[in-house]
Amino acid sequence: MFKKILIPTDGSTLSAQAANKGVAFARQIGAEIVALHVTQPFAATVGFDGMAAAYAITDEDYEKTAAQQSSKYIQAVLDRAETAGVKASSRSVSNFNVADAVANTAAEEGCDLIFIGSHGRSGLSRLLLGSVTAKVLNLAPCAVLVYRVKDNS
Repeated sequence: MFKKILIPTDGSTLSAQAANKGVAFARQIGAEIVALHVTQPFAATVGFDGMAAAYAITDEDYEKTAAQQSSKYIQAVLDRAETAGVKASSRSVSNFNVADAVANTAAEEGCDLIFIGSHGRSGLSRLLLGSVTAKVLNLAPCAVLVYRVKDNS
């Protein structure tokens, strides 16, 4: 049924848990995966009000560090895929809106499923933090499988 699965990761323990399940699912059904990490542009992290000067970091330094982190997060998913014998590729993109980036990448890569984790926040924490997963559900150009991750902290 599904041939190409997008697995977004943010590098967190909970995201890694979802990615591992996504790779296992891909193996079970004989699908390939695309591991994705979305970085946000430097301006998104420091605001648009000139606060960058207070951070003693340039946008070039930020971009380099973000690329290194992205590579590390994606490599963990690729390593898991290799161990499982699942064909895998990867993408790292930058976008102010993570959910938009996930949906756009799924379309660009021809994915027919997005396998994404959800922390299961509710109430005020969901309202304040938002939910990338909920936004992806609204924007996705394909099916979305939401895996409820277990927070053991």
